[in-house]
Amino acid sequence: MGGVTRDRRAEIQREASRIRAQCQRDGHTQERIVTTLRTALPELTALEAWRLALGWSRPQAVREVAAIYRADGLRPPGLTQATLCRYEHGQEQPGDEYRLMISRAYGANPDQLGLATNCLWCSTCASPPPLHYGQHQREETITGRKGPMTTASGLPAIRESVQWAVLDAPGGSPALVTLAEAAVEHYALNYSKHPPAVLLEEVRETRNLLSTAMAGADRTVTEGLRRQVGWLSALLGNLAYHLDDRAGARTHLTLAGALGESTREPALTAWSSGALAMVATARRDWDHAREHARYGLQHAPAGLRRAQLLGWALLPTLAATQQASEADDVVSESDEIMRSAMELPGRFGYDCAEHRLHVAEANLTLERFGRAADVARESIAAAPAETPAWVAATLVLALAEARDSPDQAATRALGVLDQIPPPRLRATARDRLTRLGRLLDTSTAGSATELAERLRTLPAPIRADGTAA
Repeated sequence: MGGVTRDRRAEIQREASRIRAQCQRDGHTQERIVTTLRTALPELTALEAWRLALGWSRPQAVREVAAIYRADGLRPPGLTQATLCRYEHGQEQPGDEYRLMISRAYGANPDQLGLATNCLWCSTCASPPPLHYGQHQREETITGRKGPMTTASGLPAIRESVQWAVLDAPGGSPALVTLAEAAVEHYALNYSKHPPAVLLEEVRETRNLLSTAMAGADRTVTEGLRRQVGWLSALLGNLAYHLDDRAGARTHLTLAGALGESTREPALTAWSSGALAMVATARRDWDHAREHARYGLQHAPAGLRRAQLLGWALLPTLAATQQASEADDVVSESDEIMRSAMELPGRFGYDCAEHRLHVAEANLTLERFGRAADVARESIAAAPAETPAWVAATLVLALAEARDSPDQAATRALGVLDQIPPPRLRATARDRLTRLGRLLDTSTAGSATELAERLRTLPAPIRADGTAA
């Protein structure tokens, strides 16, 4: 409650409980209870008043939101009491996924809760908001489906819907642009739920479908489609990178950046430049990595996107070239942004787990092994188990432990191999496993020997004939 004192907060809580009890005795609706609370206690925001009208503490509200995720077969992304407090006091706005999930938990619509809506694919947003997310989840719950929101059969259905839209309007239409935005959003938000080779094929087919509709479209529709082709190309570039096709990644990402500039979409230009810096870093091409990172920072909107470019693109280059002081400055700036920024999901978003991963890896490169291990644990704690983010942080922790605790490091890596099927191991994870195998090459620990054998027989992500393993 902003600058309200602790005594006043306690007084507000007591008065809110009294008002709620009286309103319930009088048979008032939930909305009327909220109105009564806010009239009597003007310090309350709509979101906080609605929670108090329900009689929930913040811990209970957090549990109720998590229950909505679990009911939909999803892992709760980690709403905390502190974050909810900031939402209630207007210090932060939740992303659209949280906005709709909180609304569902509270039994209210977003307007009643005073929750703003981010604009779809706005240049200042770090990630697209989910379209009708709550509606889709509610329909799945009603029909009794308890599986994940995204399934193997659901993935090609997105491309098929785009295909039908193109058949319906061969010359393009505003509706097709909206559908293309929704398809990009789906691929970005569910990027980690599918093997890279499978998702790449679907994204490629969708991009091809959009290209067929551009020839006869008017200028506004064409620009909208070109922007979505740019985001799809960015996804293709990241997918190619995760399949260890670095030349393909450069090709797709360069196109994405060019389309970002020509359609005046700085978020796309910035993100593509950051991804190109990542590819250059993997090639140990430090000059181009630094150039791409700085170009991305020139275009990055303030806030989360800048923190992403600092942590994802610039920091690895500085660490690799042993510019420790400059790297520490970048960590300080990006940490400061992350303390107040609103985390966003998906491939184009950025969150604490990913940020701490990049900081941990930078410390590992600078041979600050203890610090790298501590930060990697923070990343693991913030990442849902068995996701690519969890895999990456776990392997960075193993690399940090390899020198002093080889048996423990090898055991961690074996745990990853036990839980993650080979087709789902990204090239970045395979690279970390290979580095760990080299570090443990002289270890006599039984776990290190087992890891060496597992890595020797690990199938490649792509066969010699170019098909997915």
